[in-house]
Amino acid sequence: MAHPVVPIALLVFGLVAILLLTIPTEDVREAPGFMYGIVLDAGSSHTALYIYKWPADKQNGTGVVTQHKECHVMGGGISSYAGQQGKAGQSLEACLDQAVKDIPKERHQLTPVYLGATAGMRLLHISSPEQSNQILQEVDHKIRSYPFSFRGAAILSGQEEGAYGWVTVNYLLENFIKYGFVGHWLSPGRPTVGALDFGGASTQITFATQEEVEDEHDMMKLHLYGHRYSLYTHSYLCYGQDQVLKRLLAHIVKTQDYSGSVTHPCYPAGHNKTLKLNSIFNSPCTEKYKPSSYNSQASLTVLGSGHYEHCRGNVSEIFSFVSCPFSQCSFDQVFQPNVTGSFVAFSAFYYIHSFLQRVTGITVSTPSQLEEAAKTVCTMNIHQMLNLAPEQKSRLQDYCASSVFVNILMLRGYSFDETSFPRISFQKKAGDASVGWALGYMLSLSNMLPSESAGLRKALTPGAWGTLIFLFVLLLAAVLVFILLRACSDKNKGGSESNI
Repeated sequence: MAHPVVPIALLVFGLVAILLLTIPTEDVREAPGFMYGIVLDAGSSHTALYIYKWPADKQNGTGVVTQHKECHVMGGGISSYAGQQGKAGQSLEACLDQAVKDIPKERHQLTPVYLGATAGMRLLHISSPEQSNQILQEVDHKIRSYPFSFRGAAILSGQEEGAYGWVTVNYLLENFIKYGFVGHWLSPGRPTVGALDFGGASTQITFATQEEVEDEHDMMKLHLYGHRYSLYTHSYLCYGQDQVLKRLLAHIVKTQDYSGSVTHPCYPAGHNKTLKLNSIFNSPCTEKYKPSSYNSQASLTVLGSGHYEHCRGNVSEIFSFVSCPFSQCSFDQVFQPNVTGSFVAFSAFYYIHSFLQRVTGITVSTPSQLEEAAKTVCTMNIHQMLNLAPEQKSRLQDYCASSVFVNILMLRGYSFDETSFPRISFQKKAGDASVGWALGYMLSLSNMLPSESAGLRKALTPGAWGTLIFLFVLLLAAVLVFILLRACSDKNKGGSESNI
């Protein structure tokens, strides 16, 4: 006959099992699935489509948004289709078609879609507001033809681009909140990191600071997860990689008296290029270098010489360090407080840093190593570069100029030094998500960044946890009592048998 403790233990175990299935939970439903959101990052050089997802039972997405898929649009950025009616919208079709496949059909109508255009469209809006408005209308019409919930296309300001990038980086690194062992989203108590973005037409620097921001245009206040953040953020239009290369060439053409053939000290020796003058002077960024009159279709031959010192001298001319109306400046009369804390550098910063390390074998973690790596690349001829990185044939001629620019921007412009430069982490992704402004943009526009403190519980409520712990302890005690009684019973039986 079974010992009476056995049914008691089984009863307690059954109660626990039933409670696990029926006990009230907080924000937990049966098979909730995922919700999705789409952001089109319409940059100056290309457009990328990012799909994000989060548990459907966490509508405010706090701490749980991850990247689901990404798709890169073929061709240039939407601003490159100025004057080509319908082309900007058509360019997005392949990635939008892919998004239809990547997101479950039952979620299509619930999926918000945002398009944010950056510096390329900011430049186009300066030179031709009519064309920029037409392109936005075209992409608006195209996206609305898909079965998603389109929330609009807009041109981001430089300040917004910098701030959204900062939000993305710190969100992905869990510097705002982190999921704790006890079932709560908690503040990890970690400092935030700064964000360094280097796009095709602009570059941004954003970081939290306790110093006074003397130019109010570069100050932003955010209230996230119960904490207030005072940010310094500035976007330098015309200092993105593509525009810097164009400005540099325009400067060289001007200093060599607009002749039909010029020597480019940043191009590797052995590399020659022929182009139309209009491809240099068709941007607001090169306006000051433009001759009073010229034939836009005239050809220009560019001959590479691979001379580091001359390259550095020409790139330096792009910046202005001569005057400052504030207590201190970066360049071009822009106020900047002292850089503090750690930074994440992404976009073109990551690719240039990665190329330098791979081709030169230099770690590039100190200012002197950055300069040494740039100098090494600038002294290579085109054949040496092709042997080391044949897959980047179309871009090789630009790496010397880009490396020298990053050197001057980081060390002389932003004033990173032997102490602060090693605290820059060059990253393409954080976890499984691409680093950039897109995620921060969606989180902000979707109201997924609460201003209140993080107090969300994931799964069971505290009362439920307490009840479960009590029942488990009770079950454990019952089992122990059963074992002890069984042991005593066996001992008594053994004693009885020996007496017989």
